[in-house]
Amino acid sequence: MAEVTAADLTGPKGAKPRRAFSPTNIMIYGTLLVVCLYYLLPLYVMIVTSLKGMPEIRLGNIFSPPVEVTFEPWVKAWSEACTGINCDGLSRGFWNSVAILIPSVFVSIAVASVSGYALVNWKFKGSEVFFTILIFGAFIPYQVMIYPIVIILRETGQSISYVTGTDFRLMGSIWGLVIVHTIFGMPILTLLFRNYFSSLPEELFKAARVDGARFWGIFFKIMLPMSLPIFVVAMILQVTGIWNDFLFGVIYTKPETYPMTVQLNNIVNSVQGVKEYNVNMAATLLTGLVPLVIYFISGPLFVRGIAAGAVKG
Repeated sequence: MAEVTAADLTGPKGAKPRRAFSPTNIMIYGTLLVVCLYYLLPLYVMIVTSLKGMPEIRLGNIFSPPVEVTFEPWVKAWSEACTGINCDGLSRGFWNSVAILIPSVFVSIAVASVSGYALVNWKFKGSEVFFTILIFGAFIPYQVMIYPIVIILRETGQSISYVTGTDFRLMGSIWGLVIVHTIFGMPILTLLFRNYFSSLPEELFKAARVDGARFWGIFFKIMLPMSLPIFVVAMILQVTGIWNDFLFGVIYTKPETYPMTVQLNNIVNSVQGVKEYNVNMAATLLTGLVPLVIYFISGPLFVRGIAAGAVKG
């Protein structure tokens, strides 16, 4: 039988369990609750308003749930709302945004991932200067570069038209906007990928080099399989930025190729006829649906990628 000592009779050791309803916890969770209500209340108003008819909206009870739920405002916002002479709703802008989003996200992430990998593992002469220029470019205000980019797109399109003998235009086209989004997304994405790759064990890279692996072999077989979180971060940042962009869309495209955000602005600010608040709310929710869905699907990986790639240098 084991001998019982005086130390065993003193009770459990270690930190004292914290009370579930301590003043600190109450303050923290109370603050979080207030912040949640602050952000969720406008969303609630938008949803219930989009499900009401105009006679019910005119009663002024914006917080009350709909007495009779109707999805007609959603249908009208998608396919019938007028923006000037066009009455096809957000559908045209949605497909324009998809056509802009997919190549912009793919090209910018592909180039930035390779650039970040090269800056960490394949040092070249002037690599630090190149990285400094990229970081500097990430903090230049977009407004400063709007007019120079207009000139570049116009002249580049004219040069291509002259060489090919066709009427090729970048200014006012979807491809011109794809180029703009790709270039502006490059600095911050390269920074994220560089920081993430620098946090990976260097021994893996050295072992692959000893085994004879070269640039692309190491990148595709070692770096990519370990980099899913940072790719998710880059995708969410680009999808959110490109999909929600209004400034570049209204400047570098034309009415036929306007993205969804520009279409939304034209619908909401239309001065023709009766102001249909339910249609406006439905159009706003439809516009924000894509980035919200992507974020909620990949949220855990987003947190992991930010923690691994955004704070290490």
